[in-house]
Amino acid sequence: MITSVFKKSTPLNFSLVFILILVFYFLYQIQDLAWTNTAISIFQTVGMLCVLLGSVFLTSFIAKRNGLSRDSTYTAFFYFLFLLFFPSLLDNPNLILSNFFVLLAIRRLISLQTLKGAKEKIFDASLWIFIAALFQFWSILYILLVFISVIFHVSRDYRNWIIPFVALFAVSILFVAASLIFNIDSVAFLNENSKIDFDIDYFTNNYQNVAFSIYLTVALFFVISMFSTLSNRPLLLHASYKNIIVSFFIGIVVFVLSANKSNELLVFTFAPLAIMATSHIEIAQPKLKEEIVLFVLLGCSMFCFFSQL
Repeated sequence: MITSVFKKSTPLNFSLVFILILVFYFLYQIQDLAWTNTAISIFQTVGMLCVLLGSVFLTSFIAKRNGLSRDSTYTAFFYFLFLLFFPSLLDNPNLILSNFFVLLAIRRLISLQTLKGAKEKIFDASLWIFIAALFQFWSILYILLVFISVIFHVSRDYRNWIIPFVALFAVSILFVAASLIFNIDSVAFLNENSKIDFDIDYFTNNYQNVAFSIYLTVALFFVISMFSTLSNRPLLLHASYKNIIVSFFIGIVVFVLSANKSNELLVFTFAPLAIMATSHIEIAQPKLKEEIVLFVLLGCSMFCFFSQL
């Protein structure tokens, strides 16, 4: 039943995902109405909702535009389900913004397969990644994806290897200028945000632990499915799928390295995992299996969301 709803890409289907995100976003936000006290906090809350919606539909756009999924709403729906695993993310604007900029970078890198405007795409992707690092430092690791994409598509032109450093210089100039204008200690800012902490002992209750464990199990299932079916997918798309897989594992590394660790740091894995989940659900298989996967994932995400309210 669920598969029949989301297997098509129509305004009605996207409206349904939009409404679901809206409902669950405000279900979480009404737990503490302090954000309604000032116009600035209201603007920030609504603004983060818009960025969150942008992340969901940008992920769907990346998948469909580059042939990584059929004309369906599965990717947006899977992204929504993964959001429910860690509702505390909705209180972390830095991670929401950083992830959104990383998605803008991934969009440009995946489109490198067309070989059109390669230099502009490499610069744009690098620029977005360095901007993302201002909100969550270790998202800077996604610059590795830029160089991997260069290897896959345009490695023969030596200038393509230099472009990311030009983007780094541009963002550095902007960062220094902003530091001077707003009186920010840039050295202290970088020292504080570039700390490394490998400890995973941050759970404040058992439900966070359960949500983390279920999410990793779900992720492992879809990653194994992607690896086992990659050889059967069109050769033209192999580089794009590999970029998605690499971006997922970079997201895991960002989580592992980051200090002040929390479940919501896994937000960087949502988009690649949603695309891999869509690829799994769209392969030829009995409809019953598709329904079971969706129902189990839906049940797990709902349990994790409501248990952590």
